Amino acid sequence: MRMLNKTNIGWLALFLLVFALIQGAVLVGWIDAFYEIALVTILINVILAVGLNLIIGYSGQFSLGHAGFMAIGAYAAGIVTKQIPNYGGLLVGMLSGMVIAGLVALIVGIPTLRLKGDYLAIATLGVAEIIRVAILNMGGLTNGAAGLSGIPYLSTWFIAFLAAVFVIILIANYTRSSVGRATISVREDDIAAESLGINTTRYKTVAFVLGAVTASLAGSLHATYFSVISPDQFTFMRSIDILIIVVFGGIGSLTGSVIAAAVLGVLNVFLQPFGSLRMILYALALIFIMIFKPSGLLGTKELQLSKWFNRKKKQTQRQPVKQKEAAR
Repeated sequence: MRMLNKTNIGWLALFLLVFALIQGAVLVGWIDAFYEIALVTILINVILAVGLNLIIGYSGQFSLGHAGFMAIGAYAAGIVTKQIPNYGGLLVGMLSGMVIAGLVALIVGIPTLRLKGDYLAIATLGVAEIIRVAILNMGGLTNGAAGLSGIPYLSTWFIAFLAAVFVIILIANYTRSSVGRATISVREDDIAAESLGINTTRYKTVAFVLGAVTASLAGSLHATYFSVISPDQFTFMRSIDILIIVVFGGIGSLTGSVIAAAVLGVLNVFLQPFGSLRMILYALALIFIMIFKPSGLLGTKELQLSKWFNRKKKQTQRQPVKQKEAAR
């Protein structure tokens, strides 16, 4: 996968513009501590949604186990950084969580990804619950139901932003690679893909492992930014929250997942003053939006800067031709 092609350079330029706008808002004082928490939450949700969209939207596997892999990353980072309270510990914690989540996803994915539809959803939901119960029963290592507190505040909105940019570019390049195209062919018709010699289980497993690794990264950011984690933060409902973002943005659209995470995050902030009515209003807003836009905000469309570059290139090439015709 080429990481420095024209499309990626365009994306990096766009991300630099977004970073400059956020940094300017922070320096001016428009983003205070409350809005910074909302910003970091949005960035973590972007990572989670993009990873889950790879599993659901590109490999066609209905997974409900994302919260379990997020828990692995959160506890790995929490345990390591409490022993090594610096950025080296944060890096070790992140990498440890990603490796563990990847291995668990690989062990679980090989047998379960042969299932389809509701059966796979139930299997992945069971895996997430097994992970949560295992964390509950690890004694002093995870502190049981009480969870971990006093985790060093090491993550910042800048680190979360860099992680989100890395995940978006990684998944976007993966989906455009030969491996990604093979994964999409499995989603479209796994029987036809298998008849052409494509190892469907392998490509499903690769997508599942990659999605689990990104969920672990998001969990590490969550633990080291909010400083407190507990098993009840990674229940079935957390997986549903991530699934809502993916469906709302459009299954099979990474751009849609990013926009949906931002829109729902901002909506959640504005509904804070309504107290207990917040979740009802939040649910009603989702229902109305999905009624009028059932395919999600973008459906399967992607924001591709390469199209804009090609359009500009064609316009530039046509100008000399028009000038010659005018001269005649």
